[in-house]
Amino acid sequence: MFKTRLLSGIILVILALFLIVTGKEALLFSLLLISLTGMYELYRIFHIEKSMAGLTGYLSVVLFYANLWRPVWKESMAFVLAVLVGLMFVYVFTYPKYKTEQILAAFFGVFYVGVMLSDIYQTRMLMGGAYIVWLIFLCSWGCDTCAYCVGVLIGKHKMSPKLSPKKSVEGAVGGVIGSMLLTLLYVWVFREPMQAGIREQILFAAIGGAGALISMVGDLAASAIKRNYEIKDYGKLIPGHGGILDRFDSVIFTAPVVYYLAVYLI
Repeated sequence: MFKTRLLSGIILVILALFLIVTGKEALLFSLLLISLTGMYELYRIFHIEKSMAGLTGYLSVVLFYANLWRPVWKESMAFVLAVLVGLMFVYVFTYPKYKTEQILAAFFGVFYVGVMLSDIYQTRMLMGGAYIVWLIFLCSWGCDTCAYCVGVLIGKHKMSPKLSPKKSVEGAVGGVIGSMLLTLLYVWVFREPMQAGIREQILFAAIGGAGALISMVGDLAASAIKRNYEIKDYGKLIPGHGGILDRFDSVIFTAPVVYYLAVYLI
């Protein structure tokens, strides 16, 4: 099991390196595919993965990514309303085929998976984004690793005993501090191409801490959904890791945090 998980992890890292370094359409359409797969995993819980409600969600995300590729509209609220109206249309004219929570799940999936993951691409397209985008993964996967190590060594106080009994407060603090240190080291190494002075290095470290904190919320949120519906993994696509949502649960939350903080602070 460990070898399978390790091999899958290495392959994922190689693919991430290739796609993020390449950027542009290769990254955008890969994220679209990842988003649609993640939405399928989520929709399967609510039994709408092959329904009209699910198809409406998939189509909404395809249109959202198409607009990132070739912008037609700039008003984000217009997209939110269009998705809502489209799903209400399905809900009303197929009544009583769907329960209210299924329509809400379809709406939720569009933004929770598709829109939030797109911020990886949007971060990559920022000025200096070729370097900033890696903070998303430093915050999420770096925090996870540091939190695990600190938790194993000195973890005593349970952070969320009913939801995730193995996670500790000490591990969470270690994850945030570790992520900040990793970010600071990363930015210092690439300070010249990133044009990052002392001020920018400190701001990036703060972004790393905020991203790490939110990444834990993403991890726990994904776990909460699984516990509510009594499933172990969202899927089996990635051997040793589970599904897309099992591997990208924290990245989903970290990506928009890094993107918007980088836009407004740097």
